[in-house]
Amino acid sequence: MSEEKCSLTGGEEKGEELARSLAWQHLVKQAEEDDDDDEEALKKEEEEEEEEEEEDEEEEEEGPDSSSDDLSPEAPCMHPDLLELAVDREKCRSIRRQYRQLIYTVQQNREDIVNTASDSLTEALEEANVLFDGVSRTREAALDAQFLVLASDLGKEKAKQLNSDMSFFNHVAFCELLLVFVGLNWMEEECEELSECDESIALSFWNMLHKEATAWMLQAETFHFIFGSFKAERSARKPRQEHHKRACKMEGNGDMPTKLRKLDVHANQETTEKEVERILGLLQTYFQKYPDTPVSYFEFVIDPNSFSRTVENIFYVSFIIRDGFARIRLDQDRLPILEPTNVNQVDEENDSCSYCRKQGVISLSLQDWKNIVSTFEISEAMIKNSY
Repeated sequence: MSEEKCSLTGGEEKGEELARSLAWQHLVKQAEEDDDDDEEALKKEEEEEEEEEEEDEEEEEEGPDSSSDDLSPEAPCMHPDLLELAVDREKCRSIRRQYRQLIYTVQQNREDIVNTASDSLTEALEEANVLFDGVSRTREAALDAQFLVLASDLGKEKAKQLNSDMSFFNHVAFCELLLVFVGLNWMEEECEELSECDESIALSFWNMLHKEATAWMLQAETFHFIFGSFKAERSARKPRQEHHKRACKMEGNGDMPTKLRKLDVHANQETTEKEVERILGLLQTYFQKYPDTPVSYFEFVIDPNSFSRTVENIFYVSFIIRDGFARIRLDQDRLPILEPTNVNQVDEENDSCSYCRKQGVISLSLQDWKNIVSTFEISEAMIKNSY
């Protein structure tokens, strides 16, 4: 079985080699046929040119004979019409020769013309335009049409190679620009082969390129180990210190903030009672000074400089009204006023009608507060701040 496998693999390798050799022979033969076709085309063009020249010579020879009747036998020169015709034929022959030479040059330089960085196609079209100015016969026009067909095909191939993102890189053009940048021009040196060029030119090129490149590059630091040649050992992870140790330390230093153990509601109540008593004292002082004149509710509670303080005053005055130390009613203008009450009347109300007590609380917005201040022209608060 192993011998059969070896024979099969050997047969496959021979078959592959035979196929490669046949393919290579086919390519070589195709290239030779293309060269033969080009040579045959050139030969045909040369033969056509020779035939045209022979026909023109025969016409020139027949010209004097046919016009011998018109010319005198003693005239040694050619007739002016025949001379002009000969010049015209020579001009047309020259135009055809230039057209054929242009077509041949374009076909030979096809790869260079298709290159996007080359302007050879534009130059060839400009040359054809110059030749077309002298075209006056169909033979020259046919050659011009042949050239235009060839130029359109080349232009189509050149358009296919264009990059829409303009990221095409031409290494040949880059090398030429690089040589010009460092101050070397290979065209002026006329070096056809690299071996014939002086080595000093190459050395100077690389030296100048090195100087220019180092000016735009930063040298990277050399790589080295932090621990040198010693083997790095992984250090043990330290245990995390607990938070309570830090708290104990702060308590020992006396830096701990005061902790709120429990919300002291009685302290807030005492503060409210003190503020109510203070405002009640202000109200009673006013009543003692003006016993027969009630005080305007808005003028008493409104603070023209603070809306929040006004709300607090309304809150505290409501307790005074609830406890019966003052009462609120409307005057003739339907505006609220505060009136004092007698002590005996207060005791009776506390005994009999304690369930009928009401607090005088009103709703007040910021805009209402501003309107009241401007309407009553309140410039100073009757209830001064205690702090």
